[in-house]
Order: sequence, then structure tokens, then C-alpha cells
Amino acid sequence: MSSDYNPTPHVIPEGENATPLGVVGGDCTESEKLIIIMCGLPATGKTHIANRIVRYLSFFLDIPAKIFNVGDYRRKLHGAQLPANFFDHSNEEFMAKRLQACDMALHDLIDFMKQDGVRVGVLDSTNSNHSRRAHIRDTLKSLECKVVVLESIIDKEDVLESNIRNIHLNTPDYKGIDAAAALKDFQKRRENYFDVYEHVDNKDGSHIKIINNETFVVYNVRGYLSQKVVHFVMNLHLLPREFYLSRHGQSEYNLVGKIGGDSGLTEAGLEYARRLADFAKDVVAKKLVVDEVTGEEKSEVRPARLWTSTLRRTKETAQFIKQESVTFKWDNNDEVKWIQFRGRARRNLDELYAGVCDGLTYQEIKERFPEEFARRQEDKLTYRYPRGESYMDVTLRLEQIVMDIERTREPILIVAHQGIHRLLYAYFMGLPREQAPFVSIPLNTVIELRPNAYGCDEKRYVLLSKEEMLKDGQDEPITSMPMQELADRANSHTRSTSIDPMNPPSF
Repeated sequence: MSSDYNPTPHVIPEGENATPLGVVGGDCTESEKLIIIMCGLPATGKTHIANRIVRYLSFFLDIPAKIFNVGDYRRKLHGAQLPANFFDHSNEEFMAKRLQACDMALHDLIDFMKQDGVRVGVLDSTNSNHSRRAHIRDTLKSLECKVVVLESIIDKEDVLESNIRNIHLNTPDYKGIDAAAALKDFQKRRENYFDVYEHVDNKDGSHIKIINNETFVVYNVRGYLSQKVVHFVMNLHLLPREFYLSRHGQSEYNLVGKIGGDSGLTEAGLEYARRLADFAKDVVAKKLVVDEVTGEEKSEVRPARLWTSTLRRTKETAQFIKQESVTFKWDNNDEVKWIQFRGRARRNLDELYAGVCDGLTYQEIKERFPEEFARRQEDKLTYRYPRGESYMDVTLRLEQIVMDIERTREPILIVAHQGIHRLLYAYFMGLPREQAPFVSIPLNTVIELRPNAYGCDEKRYVLLSKEEMLKDGQDEPITSMPMQELADRANSHTRSTSIDPMNPPSF
């Protein structure tokens, strides 16, 4: 075709492989900035909520955001393991030291928000009364930012007890401290705050109140970023839960090294499917509880969910998981009939679509489309297959999946694909998006993730070893991240336990 056919073409500024605007902050105007002031008594989930908000905005919307935790500044100034009386509001010396920590955090927050491109800052602290919150607002007046106070209220005793029991496991204040001593000290600390605590009201300006993760009060909250935060926090809860990521069993395409397609399982894949069914029954659908009479641990059945993609290989992997009808009583005392592992096939969980390369091996792609192969080697995250998808495209359709995971209270077994689980894993483990395409998500392995206030705990179960398979078809070329860079990133990120620099992840 003649070059004169389109003499003034529409050129996309981002280039031929333009990243979708929805995942590069394209919906957020440069002038819109938001500061969130967390508020609430200890053990009401403030840090958990703050971490999840910042993680969501940065990972899915590419909105630069950062948390300024006053507790971190207090530990830096005065040490980590301070007695409960340090939080006595009648002690002027200790109050002055705590105000010093607050002001240091505010100073850094202001410097951060003045930077070009920055959008969201979060001040994470109890901020327990009107005077402290007024001090914070006055300090922030120099900035042209929207300010929203977000208060978390927990007054259900069972939820509070669960939060307090778990607090010493995660907070830096009680690291290495005897559990009983930590619990006793934390309860005293909370009582010191309780004596002077004042709930958020209209005097505090724009605010969001979360009450037991059941009731939400939104007052005078406007704007794109603020409404995004409102929508997100209404999908959160603070109850402990787990979810499980599993790739499908070995497929016929896996065996011969082809990507994509909609093939069925091999014999090895069917064997994994049988073992996954046992795992679902014995692990996913069971919980350990302590007998109130004997004090012994025992196993109880719990309600569990099953999600798959719409592709044949994931459905076949889930085919042996039994769907039994049981009766459960929810936390609101509603009694319901529940079908365990009722399958839900979700298009959002389908594997990254390889377009014209679907069904080819990597060697065939290299031979037929050498320029495309080279471009993917250079930037695996944003590279889009011709007529296909990129990891960034998949991120768009996983946003709803993550919302559903965040709000669901039952354990979920998600049987999907390597590219899908790489992104889900990276989001919950706090990894940068750039690392997601290099995360190791092997076949025949279930990854258990358990979110908490300061991150996400991980456990891996290998249900079928490589030694039991003649060939797994998983030998793939190394892409743009050099081995040394991969090793450096793994060593610098304590939660990225799956990355082994001596065994580079595939692509």
C-alpha cells in the first residue's frame, strides 16, 4: 500500500505498544491530589486499610501513593518497644514526644505531596481527638490537596479479640516479645487511647467512617480519587482469611511447549487434578479450632469457593473437586445452605491472549516474528502480542477479580494460569508491577496467601513433583530482566520468597 494513503497518521504518544490509560493514571487529572488521614483506636485495622488502599491505587491505577506511618517515626525517635504508659495522654513529656513524631511524618508527607506526579499521601496514626486532627489540617493548609479523614470503628468483641490476638504477630512494637506479655501491654495501650478518644464528625470536614466493615458513612467526599477510595474500602474486611492460587494441571500444549490455546490435560495433568481435589477437601475446606472444653485443636469444615477461567484446561483441573451441600451459619446469624466449591468460570481469569502467536512455541515465534520476539524481550510487562494482549491489558480485567477477593470472607481456590497468577501474586505480595512477569508460578503447586496488616504471608504446597513427570514443557527463554538484576530484586524484597536467581523464572 502506498505511503501516501495516510500522509498524516494518528500517532499514539506511548508508541505502538501503548499501555491502556486505565492502568497508567490516565483517569486522574494532574491537579487532583488527595491526603487521607487515618483515624481509629488501636486494633481497628487502620494500617491494614491504609496499606490496601495504597497498594490498589499504585498497582491497578498507577497512581503514585505513599503511607506515612507515625508509629514508624516514633520508633525511629524513641525506640520500638515502649511501655504502655508512653501512650498515657496525661503525661505531657510523652505527649510532646508523640507530637514530635507526628510532625516529622507531616513534614515528610508535605514534601512528598509537593513532588510532580505524586497523587496520594496517607497519614497512618490513631489521631484520636478533634484537636490532633485540627492540628494536622492546619499543618496541611499550605498544600492544595483534598483532605479526607478515614475512621475505622470496631465495636464487635469477637472481631476486636481476633485483631488484638494477632497484633503481636505483625506489629514491629512486639517483635520477639512473649505473646501473653504483648497482649497484656497492648490492651493497656488501647485503654489509654480509649479514655480520650473522640469519634470523627462534621467538624473534621470530609470523612469516611467504616463501622465493623458493615456500615459506611460518607460525608462531603467528592472527586475521582476520593470516590475510588470510597468504592475500594467498601469492599474490604479485616477478618483473617486465605486464598489459594493454582495453575491448571499440565496441558497438551504445555507438553509440547506451545503457548495459549485451549487444549485439555495430559495424564500428568489429570493426576494433579486428582491430588488438587484431595487438597481442596483436606486443606481449603478445613479450619483448625480450639475445643473450649479440652483446649485441643480439632478440624472443622468451613465454606469454600472455587473459581476457574473459562478455558478447558482449568475446568478439567477442577473436575474432581467434590461439590457437596452443607449448612452454615454466617456471622450475622443467617443460616444458609451452601454448596462447597460450586464452580464459577470467570472470563477475567483467562490467560493472557497471545493473538497471532497463539498456539506457537517460543522458537516458532522467534523464527516467524523475530521483531516481535525481540520487542517482548526488551519489555515484557507492556509488550502486546499482535492482535493480542499484554500484562498491562490483563491488569485491567483483574481489577474486578481483586475487588472480589478483597471482599470475600470464605477461602477461595483459584484455578487459572501463569500470567494471571503472576499479577495476583505480585499485587498481594507488594511487588512492583515490573516484577510481576518474572514471578515463579510453577505447575503442580498451590500457593496459599494470607493477607495481614503489614503484608501477606505465603505458603507453597507441591502436589506433584517434577521427578514424577517425564517432561513438563516449562523450559522457556529468559527475557529482559538480567539474572543479576533479578537476584538483586529478590534479595531486596523480603516477601518475594518465590524468586530464585539460580533458577530464573520463565516468561
